[in-house]
Amino acid sequence: MQTVVVIGSAAAGGGARSGMLAGHWVQAFSRQVMALQGQARQPMSARWLAQALAPLAELVPFSRAWWGQCSAGLDDAPPTNWLHGSLHLALSFGAEWNEVGQADRFARQSLRHLGQVCRSSGHRSAGDALESFSRRHDIFHAMAISMDLPASGFRFFVSVYRGEHERAFSELEAMVFGEFCQHLMQLWQQRVWDLLGLSQAGEGDQRALCDAQGRLIYLGRSVAQTLARQLQDWQGEVLPGEWLTSTGPAPRLLPLGGREALRVQRQGELLALSLGPASVGPLPPREHAVAWRFAQGQSHKAIAQELGLSPATVRTYLRDAYQRLGVGSRVALIHRLAALDGATAS
Repeated sequence: MQTVVVIGSAAAGGGARSGMLAGHWVQAFSRQVMALQGQARQPMSARWLAQALAPLAELVPFSRAWWGQCSAGLDDAPPTNWLHGSLHLALSFGAEWNEVGQADRFARQSLRHLGQVCRSSGHRSAGDALESFSRRHDIFHAMAISMDLPASGFRFFVSVYRGEHERAFSELEAMVFGEFCQHLMQLWQQRVWDLLGLSQAGEGDQRALCDAQGRLIYLGRSVAQTLARQLQDWQGEVLPGEWLTSTGPAPRLLPLGGREALRVQRQGELLALSLGPASVGPLPPREHAVAWRFAQGQSHKAIAQELGLSPATVRTYLRDAYQRLGVGSRVALIHRLAALDGATAS
């Protein structure tokens, strides 16, 4: 029998003993958040979230953990995991969960109550595939939080688990877990946004980020749907090696059929992927004027003043030019514009 409890971000308590316990937790939480902020300065990798969860285990011990990006599962559509990582769980866990997620009431509650912690004790269901799944992975006590990723089209989640012979997660542990994960998600999102050159309103659904081995770090919805169509039995974690080679500053174009292509370009030690047209033609005049001036080192404000535009419009033109050209940095933009201008001149 599954019991689901949803709590907010604060736990109630009273008395001198509760005050002493709260003081201890506040000090411990402060230390671990500082450790998390130190982790945020480390190079981004596919193991970044696994390493960032280490401080949480000092506060709220858990046996297994799972995190990633998930579609919401609203309007009678089944929730689906698209990108995942885990600690002490089988590599097949995400794919197995996708087979039973339709019946997972706990997951649906978490995906509906964004920013709130859900707790569950008991096997997920009785006598069906979901119960078999939870017993196979020894998931008896579960705690999860889901948060919106508006630019990606997905939701970000973190779940931690204890086995049948371990104690349930307490309300105080749920409060600490929720606050820690809010910090974790904010730091992770900011790092990814910076690497991809996105703003909160950017078109992150058409972008992805992975390491040199193809292990995904971030995945936008449009890219995920394209990958699912192109890669049979794709498990949502690693891209095929033949997609990953990229030479020089210009992106490598991978035709996907029709007019669409996936652009793969180096971003330091990582690879940035973006969806776009299969061929790149000249930019519209306004976009070209903005992109050319930005490539020459002018600021958004200076470009706006020179062209009689607002800074917001300059940012929009520049974002569209980056996407149209499949570039992710000013250096790449310079090379791409030079190639286009050279082709036009010839």
